[in-house]
Amino acid sequence: MITGIVGKPNVGKSTFFNAATLLNVPVANYPFTTIQPNVGNGYIRVKCVHEELGVKDNPVNSTCIDGTRLIPVRLVDVAGLVPGAATGKGLGNKFLDDLRQADALIHVVDASGGTDEEGRLAKLGSHDPLYDISFIKREIVLWVKSLLDKDWHKITRTVESGAANAVKLPMALMEKLSGLSIDEESIEIAIHKCTLKIDKPSGWSDDQLYLFCETLMDISKPILIAANKCDQPHAKENISRISKELSNSLVIPCAAEAELLLRKALQANLISYVPGDSSFKIIDPAKVNDAQKKALDLVQTQVLDAWHGTGIQNSINAAYLRLLKGIVVYPVEDETKLSDKKGNVLPDARIMHQGDTAKDLAFKIHTDLGNSFLYAIDVRTGLRVGADYALKNNDVLKIVAAAKKG
Repeated sequence: MITGIVGKPNVGKSTFFNAATLLNVPVANYPFTTIQPNVGNGYIRVKCVHEELGVKDNPVNSTCIDGTRLIPVRLVDVAGLVPGAATGKGLGNKFLDDLRQADALIHVVDASGGTDEEGRLAKLGSHDPLYDISFIKREIVLWVKSLLDKDWHKITRTVESGAANAVKLPMALMEKLSGLSIDEESIEIAIHKCTLKIDKPSGWSDDQLYLFCETLMDISKPILIAANKCDQPHAKENISRISKELSNSLVIPCAAEAELLLRKALQANLISYVPGDSSFKIIDPAKVNDAQKKALDLVQTQVLDAWHGTGIQNSINAAYLRLLKGIVVYPVEDETKLSDKKGNVLPDARIMHQGDTAKDLAFKIHTDLGNSFLYAIDVRTGLRVGADYALKNNDVLKIVAAAKKG
């Protein structure tokens, strides 16, 4: 799974990305600071199962801090999007191409209203963030529609040809949109939701094609709103208005700069802090100078106390666990010691989709393991489960495969 961080220029996308990954991405107050997409690891935060199972874990692919498991996930921060991007304005075409592989999107919005529609600094409160939310979605939909517009007549002729080997519409559209990681089922669901004629696409109006693309994006690349700069003037009322107007959307207040400050202080061993906490502790006050103390106090009072966190971790968790319906599964090789062959206890935590099976987990670990899958063992019950066993959140499973011949 990959989540894209989107938004217009200069709203804090790169700061959000830096805070989530601590990679050195250029940050500045001018549009198009980000030109090449930045890809890195963020983390989802979940309660680890080791306490429930009464063992001391030593993870390999993730980190466990006082019972909190931080599992790496992929994030991509791409160039800012401006109105007209679908027709190539700004860095629009590149921005949109960089989003092809994203499964979900975090739309970072300037909740303070302090940047205009093209990302230039403006008076706080002078710009409506609801406009940004609307135009970003519109540009993404127009981009997808433009991919179909190019060959729409060819697609419809092929589908409606009446030939015995004629391609069905969902398959034809999936092939056309193959680079966007969109499956046939999502296309079928979108057509059904829009009540469009699946066997007569030539009769779809331009507005109906737009509606189809919009619905398809809602299904295949869901978006949450990260309302950034929540500690700035005008942000609170704007966030309240956004939440009310977009009641069906996930809206999460964020303060990316505050999270970045905390993670840098954590990296410098000045504080103890787990991403997503609503407080931190200064380890040695003698090592923190007055300016650092003042900055940390402001973060605590204006962000953590006011919003119960910086929102960065909440946004990442929501993208993977809510938008993408992710669950966490712990595969082990020794079901009695809960370890791998090297003795690492609960070494791996995998993010799977709700509805995935034990065999899907085997393939996720290694193709050979999936191909030779025999059964899995549910560590909690000791029972064997088959290939079609539906994974549950916090499952601990051993995959048993056929021995290699020769």
